[in-house]
Amino acid sequence: MTLTFSGARLIDGRIVDVTVSGGTITAVTPAGELPTVGEHVELDGHVLIPGLWDRHTHFAQWAQSARRVQLGDAGSAADAAAVLAAHAETHPDGDLVGVGFRDALWPDAPHFALLDEALGDDADPERRVVAVSADLHTVWLNSAALKAHGFYEHPSGVLREQDAFAVIDALDDVPEATVDGWAHEAAEAAAARGVVGIVDFELGFAPDAWRRRFAAGFDELRVEAAFYPERLADVLALGLGGGAQLDASGLLTLGPLKVITDGSLNTRTAYLREPYASDVGADERGLLTVPPDELIELLRQAVRADLQAAVHAIGDRAVSHALDAFALAGARGSVEHAQLVHPEDLSRFAELGVTASVQPEHAMDDRDVAERYWGARSRRAFPLRSLLESGATLAFGSDAPVAPLDPWLAIASAVFRTRGDRAAWHAEQCVTVQQAVQASVRSSIAVGQPADLVVLGADPLGAEVAELRSQPVVATMVAGRFSYDAIR
Repeated sequence: MTLTFSGARLIDGRIVDVTVSGGTITAVTPAGELPTVGEHVELDGHVLIPGLWDRHTHFAQWAQSARRVQLGDAGSAADAAAVLAAHAETHPDGDLVGVGFRDALWPDAPHFALLDEALGDDADPERRVVAVSADLHTVWLNSAALKAHGFYEHPSGVLREQDAFAVIDALDDVPEATVDGWAHEAAEAAAARGVVGIVDFELGFAPDAWRRRFAAGFDELRVEAAFYPERLADVLALGLGGGAQLDASGLLTLGPLKVITDGSLNTRTAYLREPYASDVGADERGLLTVPPDELIELLRQAVRADLQAAVHAIGDRAVSHALDAFALAGARGSVEHAQLVHPEDLSRFAELGVTASVQPEHAMDDRDVAERYWGARSRRAFPLRSLLESGATLAFGSDAPVAPLDPWLAIASAVFRTRGDRAAWHAEQCVTVQQAVQASVRSSIAVGQPADLVVLGADPLGAEVAELRSQPVVATMVAGRFSYDAIR
């Protein structure tokens, strides 16, 4: 298909005509200078930007999350249990799965007894209740679920890190046809927000899941399917380097090796240089889940196979270890999250060519938790402007379902460092709209670039926080065809 967008306003203010053909941009000229080629779409000054990417998702979990009991508003363990109890009354059969709780600031502690009570005295003793935390690093189980997952005589019912991941992976055991249908719906919703591509860090083996979906006709998004160390041998056996095409569509590629080296802030397991704030009774520095020598060897294997690496590191000590490993292994890739960065590490991202893959909406979710558990260190939490000024490349994502898969939420949080009436949190770390958009794209509007484009319904420059969070999108194009079209 050949098509010309006429009268497009770029984010730098230029008014141009943009022609696409065969999935590629073939011409960018001043508006009206050349005859229109192919189908004509008059934009009449609408803003045209490159397609948006979400560089960190757990897509199957995001697709399922809307179908689970929402616990994000629970202010205590008792509140969360009450929400689950109310759902149990109206849904008497089957297991209960809740998602999105944040217990770091709760006044009471979650315990399996609360979930047992939520089902009532007459409940099936085998009925399982599982609540998954918003950060995906904690699960809270009732007695039946503890037994079903092999955790007998557990003192609290609260599992963290690897134990939690094992439970979450088991919860995702949904029939393939069902979860693939949900994935289509989630992809259509993402396209309506201007998303053209995702990097998927789903547990299990995402490359196989995505090959199945694309074979069945999925074509709404570009997908980079990442994998974990447990499947590194499988990838090495295929002999595929990073970015290799995984099917004939041209939309599905092999993503990076994902290594999780520490925990999370809300679970209080992010690995720190100094102990967590003493006023909350914690003197631990968090949890390092992959020792430095092991991480270096994993990255060296990635280098030998021409693979990129994505290293999860949230605490400042974990970030330092990750950067050390990139340097010693000579690896390429990203540090995922980089929520707390020591000043001496800021310049190392650019020096090593390591991308800071960050989720700005997490700063809005975590500001109070950071203030409590990181204390004065929170002034260097989510240091977006400092990273940019040091020369680092930023890549924005959502970590969906930790935050919604909507790039405008990340953009607005990066620009304003607030999402409501509260004062901006460390406003010195705000970035511009142009910088936030640049961190959300992987192409440009230039000849030879992919025809991944988004037509906006309003100008994001000068928008207030609420306006930017709800930024209207009127068309999204992936590889030269519309994945969302409300303009023609």
